[in-house]
Amino acid sequence: MGQRTPLFDLHLALGAKMVDFGGWDMPLHYGSQVEEHHEVRRDCGVFDVSHMHVIDVLGSQAKAWLRYLLANDVGRLQEVGRALYSAMLDEHGGIIDDMVVYLTPGGYRLVANAATGAKDMAWMRAHLAGFDVQLVERPELAMLAIQGPRARQRIAELLSSQRAELIRRLKPFEGHHDQDWFIARTGYTGEDGLEIILPAEQAPAFFNDLVGAGISPIGLGARDTLRLEAGMNLYGQDIDEQVSPLVANMAWSIAWEPAGRDFIGRPALERERAAGAASKLVGLVLEERGVLRAHQVVRIAEIGDGEITSGSFSPTLSKSIALARVPMATADRAEVEIRGKWYPVRVVRPSFVRHGKVLI
Repeated sequence: MGQRTPLFDLHLALGAKMVDFGGWDMPLHYGSQVEEHHEVRRDCGVFDVSHMHVIDVLGSQAKAWLRYLLANDVGRLQEVGRALYSAMLDEHGGIIDDMVVYLTPGGYRLVANAATGAKDMAWMRAHLAGFDVQLVERPELAMLAIQGPRARQRIAELLSSQRAELIRRLKPFEGHHDQDWFIARTGYTGEDGLEIILPAEQAPAFFNDLVGAGISPIGLGARDTLRLEAGMNLYGQDIDEQVSPLVANMAWSIAWEPAGRDFIGRPALERERAAGAASKLVGLVLEERGVLRAHQVVRIAEIGDGEITSGSFSPTLSKSIALARVPMATADRAEVEIRGKWYPVRVVRPSFVRHGKVLI
């Protein structure tokens, strides 16, 4: 038996198929993974993401410490509520985890991956020496993601006028407290939406209200196909300690300026950038029948081989798609080995669908 979120019993009552995910018992789907995917693209749905790791960073040197800890620069956050995405690197430039960081009135709030919680905390604590910083884990909080083109409108209609107004004025990648709730306009689907962090004891009633209002519960299966269509990395699959941001389509999240800012992994990244990365992350589209899966070999004629990191059937495109790490010289065509046979694939930018629009 794995760890359980405060909504575990509700998932069972709704008929969810439960699976292990990073040591947590989580809903895979509630009947039809494909229909759940379409519901988020067309309208909105609610995900239980209470397994995510919420950490508040407090203390007089919280900013200085995070500027050293992360590849992106929290100094860019000039207004309370603003957020950024960053990798936390080791000395070799490998990705220990990726996370979202919010500037709060008292410090910063990190939202990191579920399965990496213990590893993240050990790494952070090992690099606290010399800094006036306190790390406060928040296991007493739950987290719901309501995603889709109508998500903010639907949620605003269900909440108090004060919270509805907060939702209406939220900018993308911004989050604010309203009493004991934290409401952010972020997500992991390629659609607009909200992530709401709230006391765990309030989560079941709120989840019930959402489902009662006709907002469909969405499982991890659709969450994975949605993020894959959006070209978003999954930690442990597309990125890990063996991968640097420069080969993971994450170079945009590295803050090179100011040049004097020292952060963990910077010298290794600078060497890699100077030498030129040997590989890159691309999107693949299989035009024939079949399914692209992680670890399948990608062959690029006269150049070399790569590997699929994530692959699945795309409900929006009605085709199989994948993210793959391939040699830098790869152009627009390749082949993938599926059960001993080679199939042609189209190589595209690693973002297939965003905000309901097909991009390939």
